[in-house]
Amino acid sequence: MIKPLKCPLRLDSVLISLCLILLLMYVGQGILIPVALALMFAILLRPLVAFVEIKLRFPHIIAVSLSVIFAILVVAGIIYFISFQVADIASEWEKIQSNLMLHFNHLQQWVKDSFDISFRDQEKYLKQAGKDSVETGKSMISNTLNTFAGTLLNMILVTFYTFLILLNRNLFIVFVLKFFRDEPENRIFQILVKIKTSVQSFLVGTMIEMLIVSGLTTIGLMIIGMKYAILLGVITGVLNLIPYIGILVAALLTIVATLTSSADLTTIAGVIVVNIIVQFLDNNILVPMVVSSKVKINAFMSIIVILIGGALWGIAGMFLAIPAAAILKIIFDQVEYLEPWGFVIGDYVPKTLERDVKMPTDSESDNEVSSKTSFFKSFSKAMLTIWKKILAVFGMK
Repeated sequence: MIKPLKCPLRLDSVLISLCLILLLMYVGQGILIPVALALMFAILLRPLVAFVEIKLRFPHIIAVSLSVIFAILVVAGIIYFISFQVADIASEWEKIQSNLMLHFNHLQQWVKDSFDISFRDQEKYLKQAGKDSVETGKSMISNTLNTFAGTLLNMILVTFYTFLILLNRNLFIVFVLKFFRDEPENRIFQILVKIKTSVQSFLVGTMIEMLIVSGLTTIGLMIIGMKYAILLGVITGVLNLIPYIGILVAALLTIVATLTSSADLTTIAGVIVVNIIVQFLDNNILVPMVVSSKVKINAFMSIIVILIGGALWGIAGMFLAIPAAAILKIIFDQVEYLEPWGFVIGDYVPKTLERDVKMPTDSESDNEVSSKTSFFKSFSKAMLTIWKKILAVFGMK
């Protein structure tokens, strides 16, 4: 008779704890989302704070203040550039509306020829749909205003929390050391350094990915003669930070902007081709080399955690899902009875079906990634050269 498997009691406690944590995250998302975003930005800004404090010999509070102000100026500059360009697009709304009506008339004619539905019947259906959507439209406007107010409040909170986390960094580190009093300090510091390095590498890699996607999209749109190519390239790069959804929204905005200069469908087709090519390069070259290699999480678990993050915290959860999973993997790898969870999250695929699999060391993993990184560096230099030449052609420095 086959003996039943003995499931360790710790598994029950882990699953119960996981459910309670997810419930707490969902219920307390209004408080936890700004704190989590602030923690990510604090980790990203920490090298700048250290540079200002150590190299320039500024007091700690001034170093933190200057770093946060620098981040605010960068974000404000991006928002100002986008809003300034969007105002130009909005000034051509009549032309956009005219081109939209042209395409709409072509669509009506196609529906009439394909489905034998007269123009009068089509207008009747549209009027009925318009009546049904009035209440929905009012609700959407109300929700949009609430979302805007909530986003503005969260931006203020994230800035304030980031400043406080950087200012009280030593306080939180000592708290962790006191919490794990029975563990050697060196081991705790190693775990904290691994977490900081992993999150910093992911965020920096994401910023590099954003810049390259912006550059590639801008180049592609310039090639097809697209107006506002730089603006749309920047918007595409920024929205690409939102997994899966961002690129679709960026493509839709680009298609709408196309109508400011032309009603030709070939231009819209060119925009779609540019987005497909950029996404292919992003998913197959940039993400594996710049982002995934930093966090060492397999593709399947990446999709799962992004979906869970989106279900719990919306867009912010989708952005925070990967660094959160990277942090959990580092912690799981250091706890004996949680090590299998860290193994299933990781990107290492064993070649043999054995329980005691020899995991690659950090140095071996770095050597494996270095060969890919060398190609990426060459690719980045080539793209930078092309970008400079294109700007020179258009008379920009």
